[in-house]
Amino acid sequence: MAKQMKAAFYDEFGGPEKIKTGELPIPDLQEGEVLVRVKAAGVNPVDNAVLAGWLSGNIPVQFPAIPGWDVAGVVEGRGFSARRFNVGDEVYAYARRPTVQHGTFAEYLVIPESYLAHRPKNLSWEETAGIPLVGLTAYQAMFDAGQLQAGQTVLILGASGGIGNLGIQLAKWKGATVIGVASQRNHAFMKELGADHTIDYTGTHVGEAVKALFPGGVDFIFDAASGETLQQSLLALKPGGKLVSILNTGEDVDKSIDFQYVFVEPNSTELEHLRELAEAGILKVHVSEQYSLDQAAEALTQIASHHTKGKIVVVP
Repeated sequence: MAKQMKAAFYDEFGGPEKIKTGELPIPDLQEGEVLVRVKAAGVNPVDNAVLAGWLSGNIPVQFPAIPGWDVAGVVEGRGFSARRFNVGDEVYAYARRPTVQHGTFAEYLVIPESYLAHRPKNLSWEETAGIPLVGLTAYQAMFDAGQLQAGQTVLILGASGGIGNLGIQLAKWKGATVIGVASQRNHAFMKELGADHTIDYTGTHVGEAVKALFPGGVDFIFDAASGETLQQSLLALKPGGKLVSILNTGEDVDKSIDFQYVFVEPNSTELEHLRELAEAGILKVHVSEQYSLDQAAEALTQIASHHTKGKIVVVP
């Protein structure tokens, strides 16, 4: 008889009201897999898109499905040949698998050890769980796709959300000049994170506001907002500048623009680098709220509001 664990899960697509909490079997350890005791799980807007069934064309879902792709926890068991980590090691991961089924909103997670990295020792479990998806998204968009260099100017759209937070900090670490776009109430927060300039997208034409600061335009736009804000911003992109979006797949982007769409991939090497940056005091994670497994539906309702400052987490 498989051991049981408490988990939040859903049996059909829909909104947060479809989430229930109960007992599910802990999957058996296969070759190369480890058992992680979940200490905290990060909540992301994409969790609602998966729950709604919007991504099932690209990422199949098997029911009952446990939401959550971000995890921080402790290695408690190892399958055959899984020897990169010892039992008791503290780890974190972006745990998106090819099929959505065994997510992180649970007491335990069984996952290939190749997904795991050592967690930043100077952060709390909750802060650690707030890094993987947003940290890797910002890293892959700005450095892998965008090749952002010291001395360049980057415009970050949606800069006060989880991804934008890490985007500001990573761009500053790289030596770029950062302009953050978000509502006025988040401007002091963006400045604290290191933004050189802040622009309010409400009542302002973002592109014109950027041109007022940088008449020659910016080298790079990192789009974590899309919509009207993105359309306005294109005016401020230098000729030959780069646009990377995590929301817009490019159908309505002018073909003359150097454009790339990024959907974040698990990458344990980059997570180890993010750990080093966190331990060096370069990355901070702002956790605004934490929820229990029984409150997973509330956590997903909160993230859907798009007014979360920093990160929210589920703690089993």
